[in-house]
Amino acid sequence: MALILDNIAKIVSLTEAEQNLFLSKVETKHFKAKTILINAGEICKESYFVNSGLLRSFTINDNIVEHVLHFACEGWWIGDMYSLLSQKPGNLFIEVIEDSEIVLLSKENQEQLYFEIPKLERFFRILTENSLVAHQERLMDNLSLSAEDRFEKFCKRYPTLIQRVPQKQIASYIGVTPEFFSKMKSKLLRK
Repeated sequence: MALILDNIAKIVSLTEAEQNLFLSKVETKHFKAKTILINAGEICKESYFVNSGLLRSFTINDNIVEHVLHFACEGWWIGDMYSLLSQKPGNLFIEVIEDSEIVLLSKENQEQLYFEIPKLERFFRILTENSLVAHQERLMDNLSLSAEDRFEKFCKRYPTLIQRVPQKQIASYIGVTPEFFSKMKSKLLRK
């Protein structure tokens, strides 16, 4: 549980008693690759913190094409924020890509922790703000950068994911077909 406490400590400082209270409100589970943690249409009841392994969130359009929104590896949080905050059915699937150890924090326990440890409300607000900034930047990149530039930016921003994530999922994340991605990557390697 040191990783999740270190993650929190980057933003707020918890006393030992607060750390123990926090840890009493979370649950750690192991999941095999290809496990779906939440399906589109379900209400997201928890946030997920990755202790080890790799997850992704994605949606599927009417043409049955997947669109990857996020990846989450060790030390990252993931969830369907729309559904978690609104408690309405969401549009995202969250899938385990590699065998993973995940810390689950229920919405109910998170709200209780806000009351009992107000610093955690600040922690999650800052996480949400950082996520909003990253989403805005990604949207601007998708509108203004070429596929090659988006891939280059992905490689620089997430160098550890390049070898861990299937190429078709990277292609989906940067907004191109797997075929285009393969040709683009070959072209970039020839340069």
